[in-house]
Amino acid sequence: MIRSILDNDLYKFTMQMAVLELFPDARAEYHFINRGDQRFNSEFVAELRRTIDEDIVGLALTDEEYLWLKENCPFFKPSYLEYLKNFRFDPSEVSLSLTDDGDLDLWVEGPWHSSILWEIVLMATISELYFTIVEKDWLNRFASNGDDPETTLMNEYGSLMSEVGEELNSNDCIFSEFGTRRRRGFKLHDKVVDVLHRLDSFAGTSNVYLAKKYGVRPIGTIGHEWIMGNSALVGLRNANLFAFENWVKVYKGDLGIALSDTFGSKPFFRNFGLELAKIYDGVRHDSGDPFKFADEVIEHYKKLGIDPMKKSLVFSDSLHVKDAVRLNEYCEDRINCSFGIGTSLTNNSDFFSYSPPLNMVIKLHKIDDIPVVKLSDSVDKATGDRDALRVANYVFGRKGLDD
Repeated sequence: MIRSILDNDLYKFTMQMAVLELFPDARAEYHFINRGDQRFNSEFVAELRRTIDEDIVGLALTDEEYLWLKENCPFFKPSYLEYLKNFRFDPSEVSLSLTDDGDLDLWVEGPWHSSILWEIVLMATISELYFTIVEKDWLNRFASNGDDPETTLMNEYGSLMSEVGEELNSNDCIFSEFGTRRRRGFKLHDKVVDVLHRLDSFAGTSNVYLAKKYGVRPIGTIGHEWIMGNSALVGLRNANLFAFENWVKVYKGDLGIALSDTFGSKPFFRNFGLELAKIYDGVRHDSGDPFKFADEVIEHYKKLGIDPMKKSLVFSDSLHVKDAVRLNEYCEDRINCSFGIGTSLTNNSDFFSYSPPLNMVIKLHKIDDIPVVKLSDSVDKATGDRDALRVANYVFGRKGLDD
């Protein structure tokens, strides 16, 4: 299910290097959150445990992968590549069990610089195992006329991706594939990138293994956990500022897309002043109304005396093709935009309407025993300890302490 240590999203590696450089002694705790109504069983939990203990533990960077990273990801420092070459997943960092109501109770705890790589690997494994062990009848729908159901699935899904890609391409939508975490399975994910990478408008994939396989650009910069971690280790009220400044210390202007919604867009704009706005190439939208946010970003750049057409806006919030087309038209001649499209490519809910993807996340929960939160611009995306959420909402002026 996980084909390589690089079968992971680029931003996990970029954040890992930053953690090693600035917070090497920090300890992290992550928590699995199931936002949907799908449930698991004891066979699933046993196989997930076996996969962690026997398969994932054996993943290691090969010499060929090391050389590819060195050539294609010049922002990685030699010292980090040596660290990654010697890195091995530690199964003892992962604890899991089945709750009485059939949910998955999963925690990851360990040094931040090592535990940081588990999130995407675990989510991709959980998703594929779920559709292999728990909900497996969906594949039988592709068994007809004596043909192999998996072959039929790949052909039909490949046709869907051709249509999706052509619609994006014909509407000049620059897009990347961001679907590792909730993919139905590795083979389907591989098929998606195989089909899409031939298009002129395809910018790359967040999955480093598939970027290497298909000779495309690995895409990714920063995730919410970097800003959440800085909120605990440096300070909460201006965590965006501290996180973005620390990122510049490590990457010197490379990987310059600022994530905007960790604590809501208002605190982001307050911290994203002239210096940072000039250093960073653009911003990424991941929650809330994308059209409203586009207007706010454009206005913010203009107030700072920056031409928005010299900056980029990346949309990545649960996008479908039609969303991207509409947003692309909305931003035309106002600001450059591109799209990170995830689950709708690797586990399309319309195609699998009878068997929807898991609605799950694995989020940073604590750093050095300090609870951290994500507030977001969408209420349903807020995560974290209840009391910590209460304090953060108060600090950022979103709610009173008793609200």
